[in-house]
Amino acid sequence: MSQTFSQIYIHVIFAVKHRDSLILQDWEDDLYKYITGIVTNKNQKMISINGMPDHLHLFLGLKPTCCLSNLVREIKKSSTEFIKRRKFCKCKFQWQEGFGSFSHSHSNISTVANYIENQKAHHKKKTFRDEYLECLIKNSIVYKNEYLFDFFEHLK
Repeated sequence: MSQTFSQIYIHVIFAVKHRDSLILQDWEDDLYKYITGIVTNKNQKMISINGMPDHLHLFLGLKPTCCLSNLVREIKKSSTEFIKRRKFCKCKFQWQEGFGSFSHSHSNISTVANYIENQKAHHKKKTFRDEYLECLIKNSIVYKNEYLFDFFEHLK
């Protein structure tokens, strides 16, 4: 019987629509636990999750059969319903379209997990926009400003 062996580690970043600061500290842990449950129920591994009021970082260990786009779509859809059902947000909560995903080697697991765990301290020095652009540049990802969430909407 043949076996499949893999090591797929993906850092996912996505934002609240318009980067509104809607994720509040008093319920962010409940949101993180809920999202971790989604990942676990899809037979994937949550290595680390954290964020800021306007965006989230997930560090995932994925099986090769996982379609990342489908997983992120389910996380966004189900977590939005969870937020609405629990009435965490007084206004309409939505995630922005799209996400960033960055692969990492096994040797970088602790570095990436530590980076995600320290988001609050990290963002005292750097904006989400600067952080995201840095990830794109560091990973040699070609991008167009008009597709970067709504960072550049004022240029349209």
